[in-house]
Amino acid sequence: MSQHDGDDAPLVVAVDGPAGSGKSSVSKAAAARLGFAFLDTGAAYRALTWFATRRGVDVTDSRAVIETIDDFDYHVEPASRQEAAVDVSARDGSARESTVDAPRVFVGDTDVTDAIRDPEVSARVSAVARVPEVRLRLNELFRALLAGTDREGIVAEGRDITTVVAPDAPVRILLTASPEVRAARRAGELDGQSASDVARQLHARDRADLQVVDFMTAAEGVTTVDSTDLNFDQTVDAVIDVIEAARAAMAAAPSRGGTDD
Repeated sequence: MSQHDGDDAPLVVAVDGPAGSGKSSVSKAAAARLGFAFLDTGAAYRALTWFATRRGVDVTDSRAVIETIDDFDYHVEPASRQEAAVDVSARDGSARESTVDAPRVFVGDTDVTDAIRDPEVSARVSAVARVPEVRLRLNELFRALLAGTDREGIVAEGRDITTVVAPDAPVRILLTASPEVRAARRAGELDGQSASDVARQLHARDRADLQVVDFMTAAEGVTTVDSTDLNFDQTVDAVIDVIEAARAAMAAAPSRGGTDD
């Protein structure tokens, strides 16, 4: 049975894309506007990278990283109501308050939500994420989280989400942008790093990630949203347009439970 079989199953929206494409912030905003849950799969890879590094593990040693998983106590906890409250601008320009599941990330008793965004972790996470056994173990976790949400739907973003983790998701999106635009956006998010340094890091990340999966080309059934010429709000609108179009098509489709006359 696929993860979205059943009338009460959540609508799964899978969003993939290269580093710096904005898939995390755009996905989170789209989830908030729709009242959906949000799953950042990259957080788990980052948390494992942080954990391995703290234990002195060489993240380029695949066997050592795999052994680390056995002691990797990864879990998420819901944000407080104040933390979860998000002001979301509706398309008519009015403001309304919504909430999005933006959980705190823990390894054991340590809150690593901020620590996993450190540039040191960013530079090492590809080495961890390319290990096949690591991906298999974490993909099982992601599928459980997708099926377990109590919201009407869930927006999940991260590498492999549209092709491996949730290939049967009713909405699958590849969010991309030109390398130059992605580098400029990422540089604007980081303090103390030059645009040229960020561009080099981004290109290195692309090369490393491409050894695992082709995230530059949309798989069959995946809709591409190119945000090169779009601002943030326009990109969120474009993603929601894809979601709403899919919902309309699903609503108009004949019921699979019907019988022939």
